[in-house]
Amino acid sequence: MSPPSCPGRATLSRHPGGRALRVAAAAFGTLLAFAAWVISQAGGAQAASPWPSGHGTQVREVAWTPAPASGTLRPGMQGAAVRRLQQRLAQLHYYPGAVNGRFGTDTLEAVWAFKEVQGLATTAGGADDVDPAMQRALARPQLPPVLVPRGGGLRIEVNLPREVLVLYRHHQVALISHISAGGGYYYRCPGGGTCGPALTPDGNYRAHWFAAGWLHVPLGRMYNPVFFIGANFAIHGDIPIPLQPASHGCVRIPVDVANLLYKRIRISPDRGTPIYIRGHAPGTLIPKPRAGRSVPAAPATPATPATPATPSPSLMAGPALIKIPGVPGLALAR
Repeated sequence: MSPPSCPGRATLSRHPGGRALRVAAAAFGTLLAFAAWVISQAGGAQAASPWPSGHGTQVREVAWTPAPASGTLRPGMQGAAVRRLQQRLAQLHYYPGAVNGRFGTDTLEAVWAFKEVQGLATTAGGADDVDPAMQRALARPQLPPVLVPRGGGLRIEVNLPREVLVLYRHHQVALISHISAGGGYYYRCPGGGTCGPALTPDGNYRAHWFAAGWLHVPLGRMYNPVFFIGANFAIHGDIPIPLQPASHGCVRIPVDVANLLYKRIRISPDRGTPIYIRGHAPGTLIPKPRAGRSVPAAPATPATPATPATPSPSLMAGPALIKIPGVPGLALAR
């Protein structure tokens, strides 16, 4: 499968509060992709399948093994202990999937998110295991650190260092998800040449555009993308979601989360739900300047997340809009 499907690159601001961020993306190809998607929907929308052909899952769901009544749980197990795990993760807002007693991909991604918030190891060989340390944490869990205390009652916070997304509704945690953000690598541009580095830009944004189902773009495809920078950077579903940062700059989330997130937020060019992105993803390389080339600044690691900002954070101005020829009523950001 191709790497994550976020088109474009950006010049990043060191200040997460809202210095200008200029997007220099392959906009023409992106807009053509959007126009093609809209035209394809014109004859009547069809239900989008969350499992397109050619995409595999991370957990081989072929032969389930019985889960022990106590002890470590692992992907591929099934039984009452797994059902209790799913119920607890759902109660803590990590798991929006089916409570079916099967430790599949959706459950695994929720386990990753829980470990990332609790500070449990996700780099060693047991990253996928629900071991005694995680079971103790499930009994006394910590809330995710608040990044923007005055960011509004309805908001999305993306914590790049911890690799988690948190949705707040009425100032309360409503959903927590593992993410895969920009991987820090250089890659081949759709039109030729080298693009990158693949970094997710920190800053303050809004959920200003949404496309239902699978959207094909120059670098791949996105599922239920919620765009926050033009038609280039989005929070979107994909299959599979790796444990490590691996996208071109978008925020990738599990499909079951992508099926829910857009329903719980407000999407509007000027009044969309605020999206606050902070820090930089683990292991991403801070690029060194090359002769004759300008290099985007790496996103700054925020100060102590719980420190409230004195003023309420200002959101970046909405992107300019352009009309798509031949598609009435459609305007896309650039």
